[in-house]
Amino acid sequence: MSSLNTFGAILTYAIELETRLTDYYKQAGNAEQASASDKRRVKLERARREFVLEITLEAIEGLDEANYALELGDTSAAGQKQAAATAARFYADVAPRINVRDAQRILEKCGKEHTAAA
Repeated sequence: MSSLNTFGAILTYAIELETRLTDYYKQAGNAEQASASDKRRVKLERARREFVLEITLEAIEGLDEANYALELGDTSAAGQKQAAATAARFYADVAPRINVRDAQRILEKCGKEHTAAA
């Protein structure tokens, strides 16, 4: 796993996380959460396009993908809550480290949505 040490790396990971969760929730038969994850993915892709030029090149330290690994083999209700909790923790950890307020708000909102699902 790699370090999440730049704005681009964080948003790329977030987009991949939401893509994996969309597939996971579809497999679990949870169409509502699959749709919500896909909507978050679209928002994150838009944020990456819109804000990448505004981001300063400050390094972001202390984040690693391994700390946010998803266990997608368990499609039970408990497994879905665990996946949502992991995603919420990721967003709670990364949002404060982003130095563009609009992008930070998008990440915070993603985290709140996952917290509500957990």
